[in-house]
Amino acid sequence: MSEDTYKTIVALSEGIYTEKRSKFIAIALPVRTVEEVKAHLETYQKKYYDARHVCYAYMLGHERKDFRANDNGEPSGTAGKPILGQINSNELTDILVIVVRYFGGIKLGTSGLIVAYKAAAAEAIAAATIIEKTVDEEVTFLFEYPFMNDVMRVVKEEEPEIQEQSYDMDCRMTLRIRQSMMPKLRARLEKVETLRFE
Repeated sequence: MSEDTYKTIVALSEGIYTEKRSKFIAIALPVRTVEEVKAHLETYQKKYYDARHVCYAYMLGHERKDFRANDNGEPSGTAGKPILGQINSNELTDILVIVVRYFGGIKLGTSGLIVAYKAAAAEAIAAATIIEKTVDEEVTFLFEYPFMNDVMRVVKEEEPEIQEQSYDMDCRMTLRIRQSMMPKLRARLEKVETLRFE
């Protein structure tokens, strides 16, 4: 996988795993921020208020450095870690996986719990549509109106996404492009007369 792409899921997906009458409901959700994670957790903790445990793990950011696993009262390392393990083995990010456990009356033991949480998380991820996204960067710059054609030629050839543009005394534009293509885009823009980066 190249350094300026990452994999995430498109939409919510679910999976269910049962073991010795215990029921594990797994929900995988696309998220971008810790605030979103917290909001989803609150929702699902309310929705499954009668469940014994609502465990989760999340991974954020294309560098995959922002993550957390929570056992929510299960023995340490038996729930959050196996869920996070599934996120890792699928190389996903910007994802939250919640696993809700309804206790069935028979203890599973630590190894049984690990297997169950891992399997439930795997089910939810398997049901998800996984997409590869590019890591994008933005650049904002100003230039004088007569040089609009020069700028638009670069835009047409390099194909960045135009995020915003305004035309006053000076023209202002924000472009977004895949990280690995940014140096070339900047280098070409630098050659446009009057153009200066913000």
